[in-house]
Amino acid sequence: MAPSIMWFRRDLRLGDHPALHEAVRRGGADGVVPLFVVDEAFLGPSGSTRVEYLIGCLDALSKKMGTPIVLRVGDPAIVVPGVATEVGASSVVVTGDCAPKGIARDSRVEEALDALGVEFTAVSTPYVVAPGTVRSEKDAPLKVFTAFRRRWELIGPHVVLPEPEVAWVSVEPDADYSTMRALQGSKRPALFGDLPDEPTPLVVPVGEDAALDRLAAFVDDDVDFYRERRDLMSIEGTSMLSAALRFGCIHPRTILAATQGGSEGRTTFRSEIAWREFYADVLFHNPSSVRDVLQPQMAYLEWDEGNEAEAQFRSWARGETGVPLVDAGMRQLLAQGWMHNRSRMITASFLVKHLHLDWRWGARWFMWRLVDGDVASNQHGWQWTAGTGTDAAPFHRIFSPIAQAERFDADAAYIHRWIPELGSIDPPAVFQPGGGTSLLTPADYPAPMVDLKAERAEALDRFARARDAARAAQQ
Repeated sequence: MAPSIMWFRRDLRLGDHPALHEAVRRGGADGVVPLFVVDEAFLGPSGSTRVEYLIGCLDALSKKMGTPIVLRVGDPAIVVPGVATEVGASSVVVTGDCAPKGIARDSRVEEALDALGVEFTAVSTPYVVAPGTVRSEKDAPLKVFTAFRRRWELIGPHVVLPEPEVAWVSVEPDADYSTMRALQGSKRPALFGDLPDEPTPLVVPVGEDAALDRLAAFVDDDVDFYRERRDLMSIEGTSMLSAALRFGCIHPRTILAATQGGSEGRTTFRSEIAWREFYADVLFHNPSSVRDVLQPQMAYLEWDEGNEAEAQFRSWARGETGVPLVDAGMRQLLAQGWMHNRSRMITASFLVKHLHLDWRWGARWFMWRLVDGDVASNQHGWQWTAGTGTDAAPFHRIFSPIAQAERFDADAAYIHRWIPELGSIDPPAVFQPGGGTSLLTPADYPAPMVDLKAERAEALDRFARARDAARAAQQ
């Protein structure tokens, strides 16, 4: 036999890892080479916080394995075959990638390995149910979440595998974490201008053991109250496992197994796992939806452009719109590289429907700053809010930052935490644009960028024009 290569990507763990079990089987007594490819195609468009999180996860994985993971830098289609030749491997095993760029990359790697006589094997995916599996009765992709979830729930059972015994094979790396930091941000969009990019302290679990500990605490203390607490922005009512899921420090199978039960909280939480899988399925069937709208008529929607629009975008990204709840969310993102899900929807709605800026601008900023940035969830979450996506909220459903604050931050604890200059202003005044009346507004808090009512009306007018243009084009 010959050693196998376990090429780690979005599966930085040892437990519940079907691909690793297969690598162990194939490597036998000759063992398994643990490889991670430092790829600028991923690091270039990633902000510093997500790269630091990835480094933390790789470090945690190396410590758990008891041997450093092999870091090699370059194009995977060159690096992976090179390592296979170096160690005399007969097979390379991966967890399957379902995103468009990942699929294309794996095709190139498989072709290069095949030329060497090395087998490339993809086992399982980062999802409970592989994207493309859930189909309608007519064997078509499902475009509506509720229908997807009903069929998704019927697929199983889902077996959680134990951690295997692995004979790791040590190989010299040609890169280290400083290499990753050096490659980070090489594809930073010019649109971001002088927006900050300093890494933030990590507030989410880093590595497999930390993710498992957080899951256990969530199940013990929070999951049964998830339905009532998940939208309250000032408390820790969510699992905080999104980043661990993004990098595969924990698999959703493990999470589903731990959250079985009939309480409303558990049912609602499992529904959020299904949403993640739905968005991955949508991307699998519609690779262009990373950039293209899924609602054809919304392609006619008018967005503001130019220097003034870009300046407004940067004010939004800095949390300087003068609308307290929006600014609180954006400042949380800057400070933590993470944002409450309710805040994500509110801030996205404001960008699209009050500032009239392209949802793709906001999606790029979120992907840059979010530690849990995932292309399927991020792009389709933005499309949902913008009313351009599959199963989208209607465009005319426009979040009111004032009403959202009254409902989900009633004591203003979230606003006060992230906007300390408004700390002396109590609800309900603090919910208003500018933080209250002109007599109460602190001098160091910005005046409102826009009139919420006027821009809401403008958004609806633009939607009507887009709808009419789409109808005219069909005639």
